[in-house]
Amino acid sequence: MPKKGSLVGLDIGTTKVCALVGEVDEDGEVHVAGVGTVPCTGLRRGVVTDLEATTQALAEAVERAERMSGQTIRSAYLSVSGEHIASQNSRGVVAVSRSDREISPQDVERVVEAARMAAIPAPDREIIHLLPRGFVVDGQEGVRDPVGMYGTRLEVEAHIVTGTSTLLANLVKCVHRAGLEVEEMVLEPLASAEAVLSPAERELGVVVCDVGGGTTSLGVFHTGGLVHTAVLPVGGNHITHDIAFGLRTPLPEAEKLKVRYGAASVHAVQEGELVEVVGVGEQEPRVLPRRHLCEIIQPRVEEILSLVASHLHRPELARRVPAGVVLTGGTALLRGFAELASERLGLPARVGYPTGVVGLADAVSSPAFATAVGLVLYGVRQDRHRTRRAERNGAVWGRLRAWVRGVLHGE
Repeated sequence: MPKKGSLVGLDIGTTKVCALVGEVDEDGEVHVAGVGTVPCTGLRRGVVTDLEATTQALAEAVERAERMSGQTIRSAYLSVSGEHIASQNSRGVVAVSRSDREISPQDVERVVEAARMAAIPAPDREIIHLLPRGFVVDGQEGVRDPVGMYGTRLEVEAHIVTGTSTLLANLVKCVHRAGLEVEEMVLEPLASAEAVLSPAERELGVVVCDVGGGTTSLGVFHTGGLVHTAVLPVGGNHITHDIAFGLRTPLPEAEKLKVRYGAASVHAVQEGELVEVVGVGEQEPRVLPRRHLCEIIQPRVEEILSLVASHLHRPELARRVPAGVVLTGGTALLRGFAELASERLGLPARVGYPTGVVGLADAVSSPAFATAVGLVLYGVRQDRHRTRRAERNGAVWGRLRAWVRGVLHGE
């Protein structure tokens, strides 16, 4: 069975399934104990289209991670994406319940529930996350944790992420059929952010742009919290198909060309560089300029960036991301992607490599593993949060019991 402190991240993408086992030691460090990656053909743009193929890929990835880690995986944190994902901001307001006006954990739970009720999703949608962005105590904004403060009116600003219930159910069904339970569903850019963002970037304002196989997921962070979410219907697979069509080569060969010789901009390669292109059927391989390959890739990358720009140029987001854009996902490895993103978006841009783990960290050092690593780190954060909440609730009940004893004994 998994060791105490073990957590599993399960990243189910359009092109691959990745299962990652992390172990937390006594010092709080997260060790990568095992990882299993398997190609997947059962999803399209983040949505399950073939239950059997997805389940089989899941089971195989989990088996590989189990063999490497020497553990049996029973449950996992699960990444979610897809065009059906939507988000909105909500606000909740309650009166502080205690007579001495000290804000309790129960008051926080009530105000978060009020924010949930103020934004009840349609019957066919399910809430994936309700994330408090900040609290307001008697008009004072910017409060991170109001418990223990004095006030009469408590407000919360929350970001709510939803998905189509049936599509989420199909994904969970595949996990169950593979013999696993779902600890929690986690939005893809929220998970990736755990692995690639610094606290300073979250506070100042930053965009996580996770370019997957079938979709590109956006997460905009400001003052430490998620303020905007979007999933764009284009990703790395579209680049591969463009190459296959433009160079008249099979899809597997197109993928190899993209990975080995691709660049986001023709300016990222030198004149005179050549690549060999395998033809369809029995056609002889051809030798073409590498710039020709990049001329096919660049328009699709620019399309992705234009869709990203359409979200960042909204009035409510303008000037809120001075830390720029962090690119993750396998497609982010295209040479010159960060430079082209900075040019087109008018913001600093960098490629985000996973951090925060040790052990077999080299095996998951690519941006392609940002979501899987982030899922484990997200699970660690949630465990610590639950521990602190239990300790705080225990302290509250301890004070209540002491007060009751004092009343009963006339103290």
